[in-house]
Amino acid sequence: MQTYINPQLSDWSALTSRPTEEAQDLQKIVLNVFGKIQLDKDQALIDFTEQFDKVRLTSLEVSVEEMEEAKALISEDLKQAIQLAASNIEKFHAVQHEEVKVIETTKGVNCWRESRGIENVGIYIPGGTAPLFSTTLMLGIPAKLAGCQNIILCTPPNQEGKIHPAILYTANLIGIEKIYKVGGIQAIGALTYGTETIQKVDKIFGPGNQYVTAAKQVAQNFGVAIDMPAGPSEVLVIADETSVPKYVAADLLSQAEHGIDSQVILLTTNEQTLNETIAEINAQLEVLPRKELAAKALENSRGIVLNSIEECIAFSNIYAPEHLIFACETAEDFIPTIINAGSVFLGNYSCESAGDYASGTNHTLPTNGYAKNYSGVSLDSFIKKITFQKLSAEGIQNIGPAIEFMAEAEELFAHKNAVTLRLLDLK
Repeated sequence: MQTYINPQLSDWSALTSRPTEEAQDLQKIVLNVFGKIQLDKDQALIDFTEQFDKVRLTSLEVSVEEMEEAKALISEDLKQAIQLAASNIEKFHAVQHEEVKVIETTKGVNCWRESRGIENVGIYIPGGTAPLFSTTLMLGIPAKLAGCQNIILCTPPNQEGKIHPAILYTANLIGIEKIYKVGGIQAIGALTYGTETIQKVDKIFGPGNQYVTAAKQVAQNFGVAIDMPAGPSEVLVIADETSVPKYVAADLLSQAEHGIDSQVILLTTNEQTLNETIAEINAQLEVLPRKELAAKALENSRGIVLNSIEECIAFSNIYAPEHLIFACETAEDFIPTIINAGSVFLGNYSCESAGDYASGTNHTLPTNGYAKNYSGVSLDSFIKKITFQKLSAEGIQNIGPAIEFMAEAEELFAHKNAVTLRLLDLK
């Protein structure tokens, strides 16, 4: 981890940068894969899976037998943990349903809005360096609550052509039946175009590496919506003398272990806190099974001492982190000043892992600075809002003249006439 003591404001731009490949290079790779999928469909998926995942598949779809087998491979303790997480996630998202409210904007003019689930959604579950079965809960549960009719799940297989049993168990638990062994760019391409086996969808959800994120962004050019650009994981921790260095170190490492392109940032007002945290990082890193991945991510990570908590928040708002951990006793005092963040964790006991798994909030969040203009996944992400209006005779008489004047001013006389004819009949 690189360290900086009271850097100048002019240096902040460089310090808030992410480790990424050139966008043009990524787009070129994505378009090449997409083109082959559009042309060869299932065969392209099989070929790309062999190339990238080192396994030659005979079937892309997960069988009923594989689903049953997965149940037996999951311990009862893990099943109970998944069920607890599922319950909390469902509680948090279920209350996001919006009641229909009919508003009479003018006497005789009633307007309202109703929600409809997006019919066909694709959810992408990373499974490369870590099988993120928790993401199945985070995406599948709100999709079900929203009433999405077709939920397509794609996730990469291992070199034996298998999907991690926890992903399959979790999908089965929440009622997802269409599961396919395809990952990376090729999964996003399949969901974008459709193949003989995999159905084209209307919207794609799910986090992934830089390649998956780039593929989702390209998919938007072909009539498919996405949840957000959710790429390599990141966390920013704000700490002071009231923070616990071993907790801060553990939180930083929990994101660093996601992959070599992850990034972690520590901001503190206290140089001793910085030094103690770095010592803890070095000690905890040694016993991590994913030590090499985390160590590589730490090369692109930073520990920065700033003059005040206010400066830390200002830096954080520029960086716009996916996860913001405010590991200070006074964290709640500063909530109104937090402008850009995917999800926020307040105090010494609110570890980011809680949001990743079981507190109830969604862990599919905007990365790479997109927290400035995107929200994390919620029930609304799976819903379209349709507006309705009903005008009575009195209603059209009350607002009709205003419509006529406005339409004439815009020189849209057919618009005016649609009102005029009705008003004449009502005289």
